[in-house]
Amino acid sequence: MAQIYSEESLTRIEKLKKMRALGIEPYAQSFKRTHKICALIGTSPETLRPIETIIESSTNFISLAGRITLHRSFGKILFMTIMDGTAKVQVMFSRENCSIVTKEGVKKEVSNELTAYKFSEKLVDIGDWIGVSGELFYTHKGELTLFAKEFTFLSKAVRPLPEKWHGLSDEETLYRERYLDLITNEETYNRFLLRSKFMKALRDFYEENDFLEVETPILWNSASGAAAKPFITHHNDYDLDVFLRISPETALKKATVGRFERIFEIAKDFRNEGSDPSHLQEFTMVEHYAVYWSYEDNMDFAEKMVKALFQKLWLPPVICIEDKEWNARDVDFMKDWERIDYSERIKADTTIDIREFSIGEEDKMRKAILDIWVKIDGIEKMSLAVMIDYLYKKKTRPQIVWPAFIFNYPKFMQPLARTSDTNPYIVEQFQLLINGWEIVKAYSELVDPIDQRERFEEQAKAIEAGDEEATSADYDFVRAMEYGMPPQSWLGFGIDRFLTLITGQKNLRDVILFPLMKPKSEE
Repeated sequence: MAQIYSEESLTRIEKLKKMRALGIEPYAQSFKRTHKICALIGTSPETLRPIETIIESSTNFISLAGRITLHRSFGKILFMTIMDGTAKVQVMFSRENCSIVTKEGVKKEVSNELTAYKFSEKLVDIGDWIGVSGELFYTHKGELTLFAKEFTFLSKAVRPLPEKWHGLSDEETLYRERYLDLITNEETYNRFLLRSKFMKALRDFYEENDFLEVETPILWNSASGAAAKPFITHHNDYDLDVFLRISPETALKKATVGRFERIFEIAKDFRNEGSDPSHLQEFTMVEHYAVYWSYEDNMDFAEKMVKALFQKLWLPPVICIEDKEWNARDVDFMKDWERIDYSERIKADTTIDIREFSIGEEDKMRKAILDIWVKIDGIEKMSLAVMIDYLYKKKTRPQIVWPAFIFNYPKFMQPLARTSDTNPYIVEQFQLLINGWEIVKAYSELVDPIDQRERFEEQAKAIEAGDEEATSADYDFVRAMEYGMPPQSWLGFGIDRFLTLITGQKNLRDVILFPLMKPKSEE
């Protein structure tokens, strides 16, 4: 045990043993509190009695519970600060008026040698959890305080909290031990409160617009839905290798064959690719389908949705965001959003007109990219679509800071999107970019099963050529289409990326409660 725990932890473990020997359970079953601390903040002084009167006779009992964040003894008086999930409050213990709740009842003395007050002074530490019952008052310095008439010990912390109580700074510790970050950094705690509120507001918005929430499988027989390398796992019962979904797109789309007209799913997706500040292998998206909508309807809906979320969450309309050159930019989310042609913008940024290339001209595209001195790792194995995508991500995407829709993608770039009625070269698709990050992607759906089968076959050729990110065929999906699929539009919204941007963070891990980290030996 000495190899695992520090000297202070060993001291705390000895206190734990002593508690048990005294008949005090160091890990209580439960505690009935009457109030959250936040409900008491701002209590009018006129409604509270002076401490002198309370000491003589406590009457207005309330019960609070939380973690101890401050512990100061002054002989006959002990002050603690406790923190619950909402706020902090000071608690005062008096030597003459302190009792502890035990299995046998409420006692002023735990043993012949140890009073309840001495127990709170000597055996209770910062980081422990307690429940306290008593009466509120204001100190002479004007601080709201609970006079503790009795307390219940709830949980012993055998590891001390970080010495720098005002906050952790080591980045790896912030991610690996997020619980410490939540305890010590108020800004972090509030960020994850915002995430929870965001998810509720998002669901509310969808319901207000006649969408139904559904759930689709994470394990699937094919890795279709997007161009990405999948995770593969083994299903023991079926003795079958299966994929963790890249996207729920095809499953959701099959649901529209079965009469669902407006559906959404808040989905965990998995892509077995490299990670960086804007990419994680496991991420959260909301994806929806709306029957009878076009991609233009979804473009309007996306702008309406984001602006509504800002209003529902009381977010400021203008947020300061650092661009890719580390310049602070004020981004106004409430202005009308720009709309940019994909092919024309790439040509303006690179001189390469991607409309002059077609499937089979990969060598020609590789040469064009190399001629403008753009380096793309693994370019020799990439399909035309993947090369163009990497070119766009290197030269065009980083320049778009303010919310902007980019659209008019070449047909071969998106095997699931519908071909434009006015231009057979392009598909009806858009992406929403904010500060160079793709936040939303949407398109009018391809519902022609013959066309879909042909596009999957083209992607299969790319996989055979060594492209690990090409979309794999899903013929069960094609079969569903063959029964008749209504016209519709899909939208995917990257929740992690959006929250990272609006909370002023630089890394997706800062909005993931417990991001995956490489294992670390116990210390």
